[in-house]
Amino acid sequence: MIKPDTLKQRGLEVIQIEQQAVDALKHSINDDFVKACQLILECRGRVVVTGMGKSGHIGGKIAATLASTGTPAFFVHPGEASHGDLGMITPGDVVIALSNSGETAEILTIVPIIKRLSLPLISLTGNDDSSLARESNIHLNVGVEKEACSLGLAPTSSTTTALVMGDALAVALLEARDFTAEDFALSHPGGSLGRRLLLHVKDIMHTGDKIPAVAANASLKEALLEMTRKGLGMTAIVDDKNRLLGIYTDGDLRRSLDHDININNTAIEDVMTANCKTIAPDVLAVEALNMMEDNKINAIVVVDENTQLLGALNMHDLLRAGVV
Repeated sequence: MIKPDTLKQRGLEVIQIEQQAVDALKHSINDDFVKACQLILECRGRVVVTGMGKSGHIGGKIAATLASTGTPAFFVHPGEASHGDLGMITPGDVVIALSNSGETAEILTIVPIIKRLSLPLISLTGNDDSSLARESNIHLNVGVEKEACSLGLAPTSSTTTALVMGDALAVALLEARDFTAEDFALSHPGGSLGRRLLLHVKDIMHTGDKIPAVAANASLKEALLEMTRKGLGMTAIVDDKNRLLGIYTDGDLRRSLDHDININNTAIEDVMTANCKTIAPDVLAVEALNMMEDNKINAIVVVDENTQLLGALNMHDLLRAGVV
């Protein structure tokens, strides 16, 4: 039975080998890398990524990363390409082909078709003198000194460097396109990231009769009843034109209890917090979360540029919306 320390040592050795391989990759971030980025930026169609076996799995990940960061891309299996899927590749596309040896038969079979369509071909291989590298418009060397596999056979370091090069391309292109966090969220609407980046305050705030609000001359008792009815842990105080004057919260109530206050005849305007924190309806919900956390508050009112009361929300609303 192999010893636990031996297993740990082997795991660390793999990490070391792959770290060294990635570190050596920086020499491939050169003029050819820049040309590859420029080719993709000038592409009128899509980026078509292809690769066989483990390189194919990496190619699929690279295509997915490109697509989610502003560069339309998809993966085509080179074996299937020879049996009809080449129809997915159209004039105006750019092809990225992955092959560690640069001699993968399935890829070399479709290279003449890529050439006939006059499509730019970018290759990621570990051999500058390989057939694929020579046939490419641009070759990015992702070769490694050795695989992390103790047999030197299983693609390990080589697939890691190919993946890192794909990420380098995707991020460089992302910045060249001025791709924003909101752009990213548009391609991830179903995930938590999408909810954080696409939801605005107006999408989740309480409006109309659901907003807790009382007039300035209301008593503290009336304000507390309004807070209880609306259940947001606060109430807004407004003038006769529905402009915000202040806010009264559960925290204000606890502080009020430190004083000898008669809730029946104390006017809410005498104990409210004026100049309270507010937010606009078109602000991202995640910014409301940040403001509430920074100011250690659990609820916030929503107003327009003229301080007209438009809505209210609390931390529970953000939790329900999946923003937290």
